[in-house]
Amino acid sequence: MSKSWRRISIVIFVALLLLCLFFAFTSISTANYTAQSVAEEYNLPIGQSMFENQSIMGTSDPVEVPVVSNIGFIAHQIQAFDLQGILMAFSTGVVPFDFDIVAGEGIDSYGNVKDIVGPGYLTYEGDKLAVKAPDNYVWGYSAPYKWLEKTENGVDIYEDGKKIKSVPVDEIRNLEYKNDYYNASTIASWYNYDAQVGSTFTLEKGMVGFSDGRNNISSDDVPKIFGQEVVDYAAEYPTGSPILLYSGNYTEDAGEVYGTSLGSHPEYGDSIREVNARQFVEAWNGTIIPPNSTGSGKDYVYFESASDASAPGGSAAHGVCPSARALRAAVTSEGFDLPTGMTWDENAVLFGFNPARDITVHNDHDYPVQIKMWTEGSGTGMGVYAQVIRYIPND
Repeated sequence: MSKSWRRISIVIFVALLLLCLFFAFTSISTANYTAQSVAEEYNLPIGQSMFENQSIMGTSDPVEVPVVSNIGFIAHQIQAFDLQGILMAFSTGVVPFDFDIVAGEGIDSYGNVKDIVGPGYLTYEGDKLAVKAPDNYVWGYSAPYKWLEKTENGVDIYEDGKKIKSVPVDEIRNLEYKNDYYNASTIASWYNYDAQVGSTFTLEKGMVGFSDGRNNISSDDVPKIFGQEVVDYAAEYPTGSPILLYSGNYTEDAGEVYGTSLGSHPEYGDSIREVNARQFVEAWNGTIIPPNSTGSGKDYVYFESASDASAPGGSAAHGVCPSARALRAAVTSEGFDLPTGMTWDENAVLFGFNPARDITVHNDHDYPVQIKMWTEGSGTGMGVYAQVIRYIPND
């Protein structure tokens, strides 16, 4: 080996030795941080939903700390070949925080979310901060976020549990709240005919009780995190319904089709019966029930009454039973229990149960199911069909 190569080797060896000594020194020359101390210091939103490239700090600017008490973070700059950052650190006296010391899965050294598909969430994993990817299925329950409460003199408006306004009776019809299922006239009708003092009317729904334990979210955040289609779906169903919010890698597996015909019972009015049978189908078609959850049909679906001396009150929504029998067959063939509000009789719906929102089906599977219902033909020979679609997770 030539003398020049020997000198170069010695220089490289010394440089590596100095670098090792530098890293050893800096590793013990940094303030003592823990995941919890960082979370508390910067008020990190543990449990909040987060996406790829989003900062867990909620800011696009890097978190900077004093060099003098965090000289070890210079090592991070060297490893990242950030020469400009090193010069800035010594000229300004601050250095970017190295999140590698407190962060694990899903967080890079600058505190940004990485390697996450879909809405993840910030949490603790052992003694580290982590952003967990969503489970293959994520569901929660709709809950009132903004609502009206009837008072002696009008309505109070609440948002996130706080009263924000009182509206006198003569101004209720001027309220501007509306969606596809209600408007000011609907609210006025509720106030005048359905509500008692203390009754509530949901205007906007947030999400609570998440299957993966993440934080509850407001009505404004539902479309941002899970999409407008979730808002639209939740609006159709009673408040408190389980809502499938996210689904990952799965295959749809169609169950057997079960059907029946409307038949004729002229004593109840076959035209009314046909309307009610179709309304039942409308109420249940497209309903998705998350794993090990109980769901109902849609809200805001109405049924015609037919005279029936044997029914409480002298009338009933005749025509729903053929549709209910098809639904009953489809869900019990999955091994589910008889739906609440139904019997095994030909007259499948119990008196006193609204065929849409009061009947409930419990999904015993460890994956979601969707209920499909449809009709074929018209009149007394109209066919009514039901089928369960399984969302089988892919391995």
